[in-house]
Amino acid sequence: MRVVVVEDEPVIREAVVEMLRITGHDVVQACDGVEGLGCASAQDVDLVLLDLMLPRKDGFEVLAELRKLRPSLPVIILTAKGSEEDVVRGLRGGADDYVVKPFGARELLARIDAVVRRSPARPEQVSRVDLGECSVDFQRRELQRSDGHRTPLTEAEAAILSFLVENPGRAVSREEILGRLWGVFGSRSTSRTVDMHVARLRAKLGDDGSQPELILTVRGKGYMLGGSG
Repeated sequence: MRVVVVEDEPVIREAVVEMLRITGHDVVQACDGVEGLGCASAQDVDLVLLDLMLPRKDGFEVLAELRKLRPSLPVIILTAKGSEEDVVRGLRGGADDYVVKPFGARELLARIDAVVRRSPARPEQVSRVDLGECSVDFQRRELQRSDGHRTPLTEAEAAILSFLVENPGRAVSREEILGRLWGVFGSRSTSRTVDMHVARLRAKLGDDGSQPELILTVRGKGYMLGGSG
C-alpha cells in the first residue's frame, strides 16, 4: 500500500516509516498538517497515519478536510492524546481507528490490517492458487497434486506462500517477511528461519532447490513467486 505518515516528532515518524517500509509498503512522510493534508489528498494514497498535535494545522482539521476530499480513505490516528473526549472526537470525526502512544509495532500492524480489511476498496485475499503440478488451498492449508495426494502446510509455510502469491512479480526480502507476518524487525539472525520454511515449501511443492522454478531466490533481495498456472 501507499501510506502517508503525518507526524511532527522525528523519532516516532522515522520509526513508523521504517517499520512500514520493511513490511513492503510505499511510504510518504509529512511533518505538519498542511503538508500532510496535501500528501494525503493524492488519489494513489491507500492509508493515512495521522498525529493530532501538529504544527500549522492540527490533526482534527486535517481529518475533517480529508473526509470531504476522500470520504472512504482509511485514516488511523496515532497520538498521545488519550482522553475519552479526544478518542470520541476522533472516531466521530471520521477516523477508522485511534491508537494512543506509546504503541508496539505488532499492534500497529494488526490495526492497519483490521482497518484495511474493513475498507471497501481492499484487495481480496487469495484463497486458492495453482503452482506447478500442485493446487494450493490456503483455507485448508494444504497442497493437492493432480494424482489426488494431499500434503498439509504449516501455518508459517502457508503464510509465506500466501504473501508471495499476493505480491506477484516482486521480490520480498527475508526482513519484510519476518516483519509483515510475525512483527519481527531488525533481526538478521532470525532471517535464517525464513530460509528453512522456504526450503520445506519447495520440497512439498516438488520445486528443485538447486534450480527452483516456483519460489525463486533473487540474489541480494529475497524471494519471488515464479511460474503459476
